[in-house]
Amino acid sequence: MSSPFAIPLNALRAIEIVARSHALGPAAEELGVTPGAVSQHIRRAEARLGVQLFTRTSSGLLPTDALLAAQPQLRAGFQALAEASDTLRAVEDNVLTLTAGNVFASSWLVWRLSRFAELAPDIEVRIITTGKMLDLARPDIDCGIRFGTGDWPEVRSEMLGGQSYWPVCTPALARQLKSPEDLAQVPIIADPKGMLVWADWFRGAGISPPPLKGPSYSDPAVAFDAALAGLGVLLSLDMMACDALALGRLVKPFAHEQPSPFNYWFVTDANKSRPRKVRLFLDWMKFEAAGLPGEPGRD
Repeated sequence: MSSPFAIPLNALRAIEIVARSHALGPAAEELGVTPGAVSQHIRRAEARLGVQLFTRTSSGLLPTDALLAAQPQLRAGFQALAEASDTLRAVEDNVLTLTAGNVFASSWLVWRLSRFAELAPDIEVRIITTGKMLDLARPDIDCGIRFGTGDWPEVRSEMLGGQSYWPVCTPALARQLKSPEDLAQVPIIADPKGMLVWADWFRGAGISPPPLKGPSYSDPAVAFDAALAGLGVLLSLDMMACDALALGRLVKPFAHEQPSPFNYWFVTDANKSRPRKVRLFLDWMKFEAAGLPGEPGRD
C-alpha cells in the first residue's frame, strides 16, 4: 500500500519548524538530528515536490510563496497530531511542563510550588530550566515564563511582574554604602546575559554613572547567589529580590527604584488551547505574583 504522503512526516515536520523559526537549529533540536540532516530533509522534499521551499537571506531561511500557502495547513495538521497524541496518553493529562529561566525557577518559583501542590494535588509540575526560548508549539511543553517585552510572535502572553529594579546586597556590604556614588568603591556583580542596565538606574536616580568593577557571572542564577554570598552588589528585579529582602538576606541600600522596560510573562503557544491544568497554574501564578491574601479560585 502506497503512502498518502508525498514526503515523509519527519521531513514535513522539519519544514514546518524551519518555516516558523527561519533556521535549521530549532528543527534539529526538536527532531533530535543534526542541522545537516534537516537540510537534507528539505532538499529531498524540494526534489520530490519539484518546488523551492525556502529562500536563504540575511534574516535566515524564509519560506517561498509555495510554502507560505501550505504553512497554515502544516501547522494545523501537526497541532492536530499533537492533540491526538495527548489524548492517547491520558496519564500525561495531569502533568504540566513549564519552561523557565534558571534564576526565576530557583529564586522565585520553587519556593512557592508547595502551595500549588496543596491547591492542585492532582497536577504534577515539571520544569525545564534553560536560558533559551524554547518553541512553545512543541507538544511536550504546556507553558513557559519569559523575560522581555511580551511581544513574541505566535505567543499568547500575560504579564506576571518585574515592573522595577534596584541594587541589592547583603546587610554587611550595605553598611559601606552611604550614597549611590559609593558603588564605585565596592564590587559590582555583572550579569552579561542580563537586561538590566546600571547606567539607567544611576540616571534615574539623578546621578552620572560612575565607573564600576567587580566579578562577572554568565549564569543569572549564579550572579544572584553571588549577591547572597556577599560578593558584590547586584541589580535585581522586584520579583526576584522579594523573598531575600523579606528574609533579611539582602537589603536595598538606596530608595530609588528604576522602572523596567522588561517584565516576566506567562506564555503559551497562541495556537494551542489552554487546558484546565494550564488555566489553574496561570491563576495561581497571578495570585502569587500579586502577593494577595487568601486562595485563588479552583476550576
